Amino acid sequence: MPQNKLSIAFYNLENLFDTINDPNILDHDFTPQGALNWDALRYAEKLKGLGGVIAEIGKDETGKCPVLVGVAEVENKKVLNELLQTEALQDLNYDFVHHNSPDERGIDTALLYDTQLFEVLETRSYSLHLHTDQGVRDYTRDILYVSGLFKGEQVYVLINHWPSRGEGVTISEPKRIAAAERNREIIAEIQTKEPEARIIIMGDFNDNPQSISVRDHLVSIDFYNPMVFLLTRYAGSLTHRGDWYLFDQIILSPNWMKAYDNPIEYEKSAIYNPEYLKEQEGKYRGNPLRTYAGDKYLGGLSDHFPVYTIFKM
Repeated sequence: MPQNKLSIAFYNLENLFDTINDPNILDHDFTPQGALNWDALRYAEKLKGLGGVIAEIGKDETGKCPVLVGVAEVENKKVLNELLQTEALQDLNYDFVHHNSPDERGIDTALLYDTQLFEVLETRSYSLHLHTDQGVRDYTRDILYVSGLFKGEQVYVLINHWPSRGEGVTISEPKRIAAAERNREIIAEIQTKEPEARIIIMGDFNDNPQSISVRDHLVSIDFYNPMVFLLTRYAGSLTHRGDWYLFDQIILSPNWMKAYDNPIEYEKSAIYNPEYLKEQEGKYRGNPLRTYAGDKYLGGLSDHFPVYTIFKM
């Protein structure tokens, strides 16, 4: 098994809520009394399954668990602590960074990291200020910023979960463009202090690599998006009405690509989609096996597949 390769990953955990009703967010459905009958057993099964997936991402290529795992749709620190206490993860060296976002549903982003390979130096959250046509604040997920030492190299990680397409792709697109531009503001701050900064942008962008928000407003000409090659008619990280999408992406500053004098060099990107994460039969065969379809409990783990990137040392 190769000893000189490491991976990082991103995974939308699809509504990882505990079973306790928080009066400050819209989480009542995810309680035993709620519409989804979300109870301790279902919660424990989801945690156990997600822990098992995270432990396996990239392992065939590297022989070890990912150094960094950005996650989306986590309710709070409690669910993250309980995720790290699952059988597959409890004996590993993971800790996490999490800040509460103002999202009305209470779903946040977070970063899991291997404490033996990544040292956190600084964390903060950057708000995205959006407003409706009536001028009312539209609360959404913050951008999570983490700087740290990755095998001794300082890196900057931005973890995103951009506004959804729920209102329609065209109507909601300006919100995702605003999210892209907010990332560029943060990147400019970083590069003012460190022009050659190693930057990783990851997240569920609710847009594909070729969407205007990602291609023109985030990646531009000075970042590299290896995920652009992973989306096909037959593969992606999620499906909707029979079509594949790749909303989950890991985007890199170009210094990860240098083929010389580079202690951490980009090698490849992939979608982690083993059979056990898929629907096994029927018209949705091959799709991610989600936890619920509407209010019907399916017992799957997420409506997204994780994505990951391999680096060689």
